[in-house]
Parts: sequence; C-alpha cells; structure tokens
Amino acid sequence: MSFTNAPVTRSLVYGLVGISIAVSLLDIKHYFYILVDLHLWRFHQSWRALIYQLCYTNSSEVLFAAMTLYNLRSVERMWGSRKFASFVFVTSLLTSIITPAILALFLRPLTLGLFNYLPAGPTPILFAVLAQYHAMIPPIYKYKVATSVSTPADDQAQGIMFSDKSYRYLLALQLALFQWPGSLLGALIGWLVGISWRMEILPRALIRWRLPGWVVGVRTQRRSQEFEGLRRRLEGEGASTAAATGVQSQSGAEGGRRRTMGQQVMDQFRGVF
Repeated sequence: MSFTNAPVTRSLVYGLVGISIAVSLLDIKHYFYILVDLHLWRFHQSWRALIYQLCYTNSSEVLFAAMTLYNLRSVERMWGSRKFASFVFVTSLLTSIITPAILALFLRPLTLGLFNYLPAGPTPILFAVLAQYHAMIPPIYKYKVATSVSTPADDQAQGIMFSDKSYRYLLALQLALFQWPGSLLGALIGWLVGISWRMEILPRALIRWRLPGWVVGVRTQRRSQEFEGLRRRLEGEGASTAAATGVQSQSGAEGGRRRTMGQQVMDQFRGVF
C-alpha cells in the first residue's frame, strides 16, 4: 500500500496538504472561497475561480481529501501518469469555469440570493476522478449488513449490500457534505465532467490532448530517434538472417560433397582394376 507507479497522485496529496497548511499558517484563507455577490459582482475578483481549488480551509476536509486521493491511485496506475495528469489539468480548468458560472448565473438568482457561497477545495476534481474509478475498477467482494434480526424462511436475510469500494464512496460523500450546498454542487459538477470525459461527450480535442512528457518525468523520443531505433532493429534482423542463410548454405554444400556407401564401394573396385 503505497504510491508506487502513482507519482502524480502522490504530488497531488503532498501539494494539497502542504498548500492547505501554508494557507492556514499565513492566514490567507479568505482568498480561496467565493461569495458571488461580494467577490464576483461587486469587486470583480474573477481570479478566485482559478485558485479556489488549490486548498481546503479546514483540517477535516484536508484529511478526507488526502484519504480519498490515496484510495483513487489505481486510476493513475491503469491510465499512466501522463494521461492522468492531463485529465486532472483539463478537469480543473473546466470545473473552475463551470461551477462558479452555474452558481452565479442560475442557482443564486433561482434561490433569491440564498445560495451564494462556494467553498474552497478540489472537490470537483476528486469527484471527476471518482467517476473514472467507478467505471474502471470492479468490486473484489461484496457483503451484506443485516437490517433485521429474524431470518426469513429462504435464508435470505434482509440488509444493505456493500462492497470493498463502499468506504471510498463514503469518504467522498462526507467530503461533499462538509460545506453543502456549495461543496455538493462542486461534487455534482465534477462527477458530470468525469462522466462526460468517459463517454466522450466533451470535445475530442480535450480528451486526446496530453501534457508534455517532461511534466510528469516521461521522456518522449523524437521521430528521428524512433526511426533510428527502427533502422537499427531492421539491420540487426537482416544480419542475423544473413548469418543463418550462410550457415544453411554451407551445410548444404557439405552435404552435396558427401558420398554414399555405394559410391565408396565402387571407388574401391575401380582402384583395384
């Protein structure tokens, strides 16, 4: 149980914990949440939409988010670090725009200004990754928690079915309910963005786009290097084929020079006469 083959997830966990602690120590938490009427409409601080997912403002959310990210590291292992980092980057951009826009343009007017607060934290990104985990990772085992004491005649106890993935969903659900309805809105938007990515509803250019390999420590070969490697492999195969053909022809020539027993006997009689 470690971050083996999941360097991006490890960086996200360490970065989230580190930034949250630094923000708390420097007493700048008030820069990371959004009040629509005050920050967006009155002071036009639209830059808050780009930074509100960098950290959480209380230790409980940091703990649950770090545990959730750790349990979702299987997604990076199946995708690879480059694709996973690209997905996180694109998701963060989309949720940074969509979530505040829906809150400011639709939900706040519909609720007559009651729904006005968007808490800090990468909850949308976590739920976008959780959507991929839900679609990709099957449960290993299932178990039932009985809800009644009496046993039915068919020995099928009434209860609630759980799996080994259930506690991961419970961690994420708790994170979505910490500062609801704002955190619940972010979780819903993140889940929808993750499902849209999965079902290829988003533009194909966004789905196929990848970060440069050096960002995640992957060295991408240039095309000239790829062709050079291919040429060397072909030359090696050609040399081995030629060597094998030479050995076969040599053995064939030796076989052609060999004489049969009858020819040897005839040569003996010819020598006598």
